[in-house]
Amino acid sequence: MGRYDHPERRPAVIAGASSGIGAETAQALAAAGFPVALGARRVDRIEELAATIRSAGGEAVAHPLDVADDGSVADFAAKVAADLGDVEVVVSNAGLLGPGALAEIDTDRLARELDVNLLGPHRLIRAFVPGMVERARGDIVFVSSDTAVRARPFMGGYSASKAGLEGLVGSLQMELEGTGVRASVVRPGPTWSEMGMDWDPDAAAKVLNEWVKWGHARHSHFLKARAIADAITTVVSAPRGVHISPVDVNPEAPVDTSTTKEQQA
Repeated sequence: MGRYDHPERRPAVIAGASSGIGAETAQALAAAGFPVALGARRVDRIEELAATIRSAGGEAVAHPLDVADDGSVADFAAKVAADLGDVEVVVSNAGLLGPGALAEIDTDRLARELDVNLLGPHRLIRAFVPGMVERARGDIVFVSSDTAVRARPFMGGYSASKAGLEGLVGSLQMELEGTGVRASVVRPGPTWSEMGMDWDPDAAAKVLNEWVKWGHARHSHFLKARAIADAITTVVSAPRGVHISPVDVNPEAPVDTSTTKEQQA
């Protein structure tokens, strides 16, 4: 097998697979023929999803994973290797987001966001990338956010962590140049997911109103998580010699029916 060939079997890890983008990515990759290993703290969710994938003819396992814990990441990586063999694809999707003004939230809460959203991906890098480099092939995809390039008020910790993540990945890709391992960023725009659904309604309304004030919500449409999953599948399915990154995925505005009617008149 040549240095830039893909093996026929490419086991894929999805961190943060219990809902939203992670769950959809697990299903999309499984449907595309990737054996998938699902990791999340909500073990019942990922075990149910793995069973669903297997019932549809895919190959899937599920194990507990807390990307904010070194030991959890190491245990997860060992279990996945025992189940599926060498990991060819890693999707770093676990995330933590809470609303609040930076002058009012406590530093410990900010530290938790940074631990999950920035240090968590680094723990995954440490666990999986050395083996990829040794085998001279692999993909690690980081789910970022458009907040990395367009910060949001009252989401300072999340914006800062995603901007930091993209800096981390930029450095990583330069370090991996010529190794056969690709590090990629997929950057979703507004997307329906469980993230933020547990917020206080008044806090959520304040955040969304501020998006409008600062021009971050041009229209009311949000993406479905499957759109991000399909983008990730495209990135990791690219042939050797092709590196797709960064990928911005944004919701298309609803068709302005009044304009189309005028054009038809």
